[in-house]
Amino acid sequence: MRPASVVRRIRAGAQSSTLTTQILLASLSLLVFTVVLGGFLFTLISNQTLDRQYQLRALGIATATAQMPEIRSALAAGDPKHVIDGLAKEIAAAAQPAYVVVTDRDGIRFSHPVPALIGQKLEEPVAVLDGETHVGFDAGSLGMSANAKAPIFGTDGSVIGQVSVGIEDTQVLDNQVQNNWLIVGFSALVLALGVGGSLLLSRRIKRVTFDLEPAEIASLLQEREALLHGIREAVVGLDDKGRVTVINGEARRLLRIDGAALGKPVAELVPEGRLRDLLTGKLSGADQVALTEESLLVVNRMPVSTAGRSIGSVVTLRDRTEIESLVRDLHSVQGLMEAMRALEHEYANRLHIVDGLLEMGDVGQARGYVSQISSMSRSLGEGLRSRIAPPELAALLLAKITVAAEQDVQIEVTAESRLERPQVDQAELLTIVGNLLDNAVDALADTPRPRMVTVQFDDADGVFIAVRDNGAGVPADKIDQVVVDGYSTKDPRPGMRRGIGLALVKRIVHRAGGTLDVFPGPGGNFEVWLPANPDIEDKDRSANIDQNIGC
Repeated sequence: MRPASVVRRIRAGAQSSTLTTQILLASLSLLVFTVVLGGFLFTLISNQTLDRQYQLRALGIATATAQMPEIRSALAAGDPKHVIDGLAKEIAAAAQPAYVVVTDRDGIRFSHPVPALIGQKLEEPVAVLDGETHVGFDAGSLGMSANAKAPIFGTDGSVIGQVSVGIEDTQVLDNQVQNNWLIVGFSALVLALGVGGSLLLSRRIKRVTFDLEPAEIASLLQEREALLHGIREAVVGLDDKGRVTVINGEARRLLRIDGAALGKPVAELVPEGRLRDLLTGKLSGADQVALTEESLLVVNRMPVSTAGRSIGSVVTLRDRTEIESLVRDLHSVQGLMEAMRALEHEYANRLHIVDGLLEMGDVGQARGYVSQISSMSRSLGEGLRSRIAPPELAALLLAKITVAAEQDVQIEVTAESRLERPQVDQAELLTIVGNLLDNAVDALADTPRPRMVTVQFDDADGVFIAVRDNGAGVPADKIDQVVVDGYSTKDPRPGMRRGIGLALVKRIVHRAGGTLDVFPGPGGNFEVWLPANPDIEDKDRSANIDQNIGC
């Protein structure tokens, strides 16, 4: 429903004429013009046709009369017995023309409806001396008539006379008037039907446009466009067949759509995957997560209906890349703070032990204890640095080991692990290791002790990473699903979205041309291989969105 304030504001500036009136006036103007023009042309053609029909009718009578042997022989003999006039009257009585006049080639009449004119010469010359028939309208002695003249041939083939047949113009006019009234009646019927159809059409349009006038529709369209393209959130409107009906600039950016999109199915615009399934409704749910090449998107799809009839759906997409990276960073900081609090308690206990030994005067024992715990702390960091050359990765491993210990999970880097100068992108390497370790520690959360995670590195051929744990592992029928974005068997952590880590690892590995192998349980087992890139030192190492999401 439209807000009342919006309706009042729009209607205040609307045109005085309503949509119904505009449609009716436009339709009536077109109908009147069409009907009048059509009626005029049809009347003209009908009159011409009727004139031609009467002329042809007169010609038929004249031709038949001229071919009668009695007429031909009597005219050739000069009609001594005066039979021609009798025959002409019989033909006129049977065919109902206005007159049948027979003349010789000199124009002397041998028959005529007016007996006094018999034997007199025609006022006009004989028209058939050329041996052809002639038709037209003739203003003869009896008035205007549709006239036809046919030649009478003698035995030698020469023209010896003429038959002139006429049908009165009043008879033609009477028929034309009848036809004209039929045309007028038909035109009036068409006009009435047009008016009724225009009214029905205008009411139909009013229902379809929710009783809005043209000015209101234009105003609402302007407001919709301003609202659609003025918000930061991506919006995509789809019809019942999955074709795009509305899309704003932010949606084009996030979905990477450059060309025309309106009217096209989503399947043609978005590549196959979780994002397309969320857009089309194949996957449902609120605040669903989807990964693209550049962003982490939160997708919501809502069906839209009007008057109880479904008209499609509206999909909103939010770019949560930066927020998600901040949340993950905060989670990592919280984990480190918890680890530091645990270490604080542990070192406080150790200081109490040292203090007690000193209070008892056992200085040598105190010195030995301090040396022992100092060497233990140094050995862990030095051991990692001696085998793991990249300092960022060594620091990440040390932090993960500390945080995992707080959760009673032991992370161990295998003794044979070596990573001297890996020729892979450091940001991608840190993202892969961090996500695999987080996934392994989470998998051991509810398992019995001991909880062990082992990490293995090898850079003999590219970079090989293996992360294994002694948990339940991945069921054989779930191997393909665990690497899909949004899939997770765990309850969401506060402020964190699950189902992203392994999907992110898979995308990075695929983009680098490597492999990700997931082995079924018992025990989690994930192996990653990344090919070496000799030019990695020359590449731009700018901030990567994957690192932000993963670490």
